[in-house]
Amino acid sequence: MEDISIGSKKKSVFREYAEALLWALGLALIIRTLFLQAFTIPSGSMLQTVQIGDYLLVNKLAYGLKVPFTDHYVWRGDDPQIGDIIVFKYPKDTSIDYIKRVVGVPGDVVEMRNKQFYRNGQPVKEDYIQQLHPGHIGPLDNTRPVTVPPDYYFVMGDNRDNSLDSREWGLVPRGYIHGKAWRLYWSWDSSIHRPRIGRIGQLVQ
Repeated sequence: MEDISIGSKKKSVFREYAEALLWALGLALIIRTLFLQAFTIPSGSMLQTVQIGDYLLVNKLAYGLKVPFTDHYVWRGDDPQIGDIIVFKYPKDTSIDYIKRVVGVPGDVVEMRNKQFYRNGQPVKEDYIQQLHPGHIGPLDNTRPVTVPPDYYFVMGDNRDNSLDSREWGLVPRGYIHGKAWRLYWSWDSSIHRPRIGRIGQLVQ
């Protein structure tokens, strides 16, 4: 009888651990699907605001709640605003995620003139941008006026001279937006092989 009792107890403990693990995995999947998602920065298109090696959390409820694994909303929250940094599916290859800043919302007329960004005919002061080549005019530094249609957004990288964005590949549909970049939870500087301690926990803005 003792052997049966001990075996049952071991099985019970194993079952408890297995159930706890399944609950944890299920909860993590629900959080990732509906609420928060981790995102890694692989390129320098958003320097210096977001740096290569930054790891950030994306608030997936910022603009509403989607049916899981679709682009359709169960509930639409606030619309993205000028200045929001968003993570979204790259329109030319939806298997890839991009991060950029919203600079044009529905109804805006946007254009570039000799590196200066204009919204609705007015030059926009952008203190957050980085320009590596101020005197050089590249192919994306002059663009024709574009009127942003409903449920679309015009986005650009803060590292303006090293960003392929809406100037090159067009507008971002609202349904492609995963959410709003929220906070850094880790940052790793690969050039010196150590974390950027001062960046951990910072809001992304």
